[in-house]
Amino acid sequence: MRERYQSKEIILIFVACFFFFSTQLNASDKLKLPKGIIKLDGRTAPPLILNDMEEEKYDLAQSKGRWVFVHFWATWCGPCRREMPTIQSLSEKIDQKELEIVLVNTAESEDAIFEFLGIVAPDLNPLLDKDGLVTEKWQPRGLPATFFVSPQGKLRFLALGGRDWNSGDYLTFLKKLNSLKGL
Repeated sequence: MRERYQSKEIILIFVACFFFFSTQLNASDKLKLPKGIIKLDGRTAPPLILNDMEEEKYDLAQSKGRWVFVHFWATWCGPCRREMPTIQSLSEKIDQKELEIVLVNTAESEDAIFEFLGIVAPDLNPLLDKDGLVTEKWQPRGLPATFFVSPQGKLRFLALGGRDWNSGDYLTFLKKLNSLKGL
């Protein structure tokens, strides 16, 4: 009789685990992706260790447990220039504990970056990929490119090209990412 209860308990635990993991895996399939957002295969994000403009070291590995918006850009890039004010505004609307915004400037001088951001996004503090090696490891297919890294450190979504991150569909998408913690 006791063995029968243990068998039932094991089956119930198995069913509960199966249900939990299947809903987590299917959650990203049910999430409505806005125009231009591509679902990725979930491979581990490449290392990202860089200094910001204040010489503070940033390591993506320290951000596990929350979603990270990793944005590659340059001041000479027209779509990047148009998009940056929307990222500035987004940073004021989104709780950085839920979605961390990380900007990676690709191989430009601090003077060029400071001059540009001082005008369009003065509150943002980008990371400096001075030699372009981190960008090379991430392999964005152009600029701007935004990768969404899951709380487990996996590449889950990609946005190629510029967009208004404050528009309805994108803002809704960003806010719903937090419900996908299990990815």
